[in-house]
Amino acid sequence: MKKIIIASVILMFSTSIHSQNKKKKMNTIQPPVAKIIPKKLEKHGDVRTDNYYWLNERENPEVIDYLNKENEYYQKSTVHTKAFQDDLFLEMKARIKEDDSSVPYFYNEYWYITRFETGKDYPIYARKKGSLDAKEEILFDCNEMAKGHAYFNLSGMSVSGDNKLVAFGLDLVSRRQYTIQIKNLETGEILSDKIENTTGGSSWSTDNKTLFYTGKDAQTLRSDKVFKHKLGTNASEDVLVFHEKDDTYNTFVYKEKSKKYIIIGSGSTLTTEYQILEADNPDGKFRVFQPRTRGLEYSISFYKDKFYILTNADKATNFKLMTTPENATSKENWTDLIPHRKDVLLEGIEIFKNYLVVEERSNGLNKIQIKPWDGSGDYYLPFNSETYTCYTTSNVDFDTDILRYGYQSMATPSSVIDFNMKTKEKTILKEQEVLGGKFDKNNYTEERIWATATDGTKIPMSIVYRKGIKKDGKNPVLQ
Repeated sequence: MKKIIIASVILMFSTSIHSQNKKKKMNTIQPPVAKIIPKKLEKHGDVRTDNYYWLNERENPEVIDYLNKENEYYQKSTVHTKAFQDDLFLEMKARIKEDDSSVPYFYNEYWYITRFETGKDYPIYARKKGSLDAKEEILFDCNEMAKGHAYFNLSGMSVSGDNKLVAFGLDLVSRRQYTIQIKNLETGEILSDKIENTTGGSSWSTDNKTLFYTGKDAQTLRSDKVFKHKLGTNASEDVLVFHEKDDTYNTFVYKEKSKKYIIIGSGSTLTTEYQILEADNPDGKFRVFQPRTRGLEYSISFYKDKFYILTNADKATNFKLMTTPENATSKENWTDLIPHRKDVLLEGIEIFKNYLVVEERSNGLNKIQIKPWDGSGDYYLPFNSETYTCYTTSNVDFDTDILRYGYQSMATPSSVIDFNMKTKEKTILKEQEVLGGKFDKNNYTEERIWATATDGTKIPMSIVYRKGIKKDGKNPVLQ
């Protein structure tokens, strides 16, 4: 017995010594110290000194050396947590569905799908013509494309109207400066066109030969220019269509849902401005929809011979919906369609061939309203839960009765749902799987209760709890 006790004491003592030695060793690791190079910066008459401004020099060998030393210090300082890091990684990975795929969406004769395969890090982009039972055509296997690169990101896929070409952006350095390239979908060939320093996204004109895209300032990465590229030409020949010189604005370009117009947008914190051009006239001149006015925010959608404008004009702090004739777009021609409401925030619209869909928020809850163009009767999507979030998602198809929206609540995982606006039937296409346990949303109750502030304001509170819980005020609360 004595031997056992002595052995135990020796083991405890040696363990303590080892622990102390480890701590001492960790304490002797000295962090790198960046040198101080003062630089005075002046803005609005105020001068400040930045001692570490030099660290923004990405190609400076001294900066790279300092970062390497910081990484080395981190590795040495955290080596004792390696096993714990591995455990955390495996636990988090176990809650991610690796063989996952997006809900397919239909656009211009094809179903488009994004999917992941087990053990692979990057998505596979594919499509099927006409039917989900058709043969899969892989547009991009990013796992293959990423080989040999320390970083890889593909973004901004834009398929031409004739379905023969796809423009896409590549970022291989994690700088968010994408190089746009074009793939021939009939032959699989990557064309010689290469456009550098862009946001990655682009829009085709109706001729399937002209591409509009946004360029970036090389230093600030602000999207400040819109260019026009002709298929098969060198990017150096691209035409500058618009230059946003105000550095408080960013600019972007897109084709609106009806496909009639190419639209350039410029936006700052408080102000927006748009320019429009018929998509079948790519060499034409963009015209300003409504000149920028500080404090005036608006966005535009097109249907038949009118533009629909979501705006805060006329002190509409909760926004309102207005319309204007196609050829008379300045503000004096705008007329109310959905007037401003003090108790309802108008968040967005979706335009379909037969329906106008309105997203709004009242009493803190999202609502989706369906308004048939034929006036056959407006209605709201019904939701049974007292507390939830809903939002429209991929609704790129203009000529359809199907509205796709997302839904989730405190007990219901994120879901994608198709709603038939004609028959009012809904189909749950996908509900996020909760891995790593035995979660059942039916085991929980959701409630929305109201508290009254000292000034009389009603404040909504959402709570969720397991069914059968004893409401005695003694249950712990996670806020």
